Amino acid sequence: QLQLVESGGGLVQPGGSLRLSCAASGFTLGYYAVTWFRQAPGKEREGVSCVNSRGGYTNYLDSVKGRFTVSRDNAKNTVYLQMNSLKPEDTANYYCAARRAFGLCAQGGNDYDYWGQGTQVTVSS
Repeated sequence: QLQLVESGGGLVQPGGSLRLSCAASGFTLGYYAVTWFRQAPGKEREGVSCVNSRGGYTNYLDSVKGRFTVSRDNAKNTVYLQMNSLKPEDTANYYCAARRAFGLCAQGGNDYDYWGQGTQVTVSS
């Protein structure tokens, strides 16, 4: 009913590219900041990138700066994560999460209202 659905994950060679999509249904994503999180097996969840509700502010995990780009198309109710120059350490399950409060980014996962189920990204070596 009200959900976020990630897509675009898969198996890719080191140095390759992948574009993830986060599509909302049942609510207007344009009111929400969206963060991409990732979690590798046995590792803690970490925030990868966030874009605010208007799309004018973005931030990135230091290890992905210059390689990943977050963007959004509010008319399509969708947020994207373009991942270039992928490395084995990028291997993880990637989740998107939406935050209503002021449409602003926040680092903590507890601050987000909706979560997708995740899409697996595997970078082989």
